[in-house]
Amino acid sequence: MMAAKTANVTARIQPDIKEQAEAILEKLGIPVSVFIDMVYRQIIMRDGIPFALEIPEKFSTRDTLSKEDFDTIMQTGLTQAKRDESLSVEEAFQELKMER
Repeated sequence: MMAAKTANVTARIQPDIKEQAEAILEKLGIPVSVFIDMVYRQIIMRDGIPFALEIPEKFSTRDTLSKEDFDTIMQTGLTQAKRDESLSVEEAFQELKMER
């Protein structure tokens, strides 16, 4: 039986994006090369990008929240602070990066 031919894919991305994505794939038990192959196959099967590429119309800001929603968020934050359930600035920014 003859081995299948393969081709290389090279891409330059930000190191932190690569690390975060690869950590998730590792948790799922999916090698990066298998994931790339899966995505390429989906592009072929769908004749396009296999997921929606969208920009949210608007982000939640103080101006878009109702008074009740804003008060709930503030109360939750106060309760967490009183329980010492807070994060350092570094931890908060790390979590925000992970949410992208």
